[in-house]
Amino acid sequence: MREIVILGRGGQGAQTAGNQLAQAFFAEGQYVQTFATYGGARRGTPVTSSIRVDDTPIRLRSNIDHASALLCFDDSLLDAAFLRLADAETLIVVNSAKSKAQFAALGNYRILPVDGKDIARRNNMGKVVNSALLGAFVAALGCPDIETVCDVINSSAPAKKQENVAACREAFRLQNSMLEGVL
Repeated sequence: MREIVILGRGGQGAQTAGNQLAQAFFAEGQYVQTFATYGGARRGTPVTSSIRVDDTPIRLRSNIDHASALLCFDDSLLDAAFLRLADAETLIVVNSAKSKAQFAALGNYRILPVDGKDIARRNNMGKVVNSALLGAFVAALGCPDIETVCDVINSSAPAKKQENVAACREAFRLQNSMLEGVL
C-alpha cells in the first residue's frame, strides 16, 4: 500500500491536488482512500490531504503515521513535525526555488524541490501552483500516468483548464529531466 500526505496552507490548492491525485489513481483501477484535515479552517493555516492507494481494498482506518511520499506546497511547512512522517526512503517533493543541497541540513531525506510558483507564472496561473506540483509529484512517484492526471485536471479544474494542464505537463517534464540528471 502506498500512503501519501500532501501539506499546504488553506487556499493553496492542496486539497484539490489531493482529490485530483486520488481520482487519477481510481481512474487507473486502484483502490483509494482519501481524507483531509483542516488546521484552523481558514486561509493560510496548514491543511493536509492524506491518500492511501493499493491494488486491493483498503481496510485500514487511521491517520497516516509513516508516508511513502510527501508533497509540501510551501517549504516553510517542511518542519520537524511534518518530517516525522518520513524516513530516508520517503519521497518528498517540495515547492521551492531552493536547490536540493539547501535542504541537506534537514537530515537524510529524499527531498526533490520544484519551483511550482515559477511554472505557474509561466503558464498564466499566477500563484496557483497545485497543477504544477501535481505534475512534478507524479513524475517523481512514477504513477499515475500523466495523461490520466491531465484528464482529471481538465475535467475538474474550475477555471483555466488548458493552463492547469500545461503547468502540470511542464512540471512533469522538468521533474523527469531532473530525475534523469539532464538538468
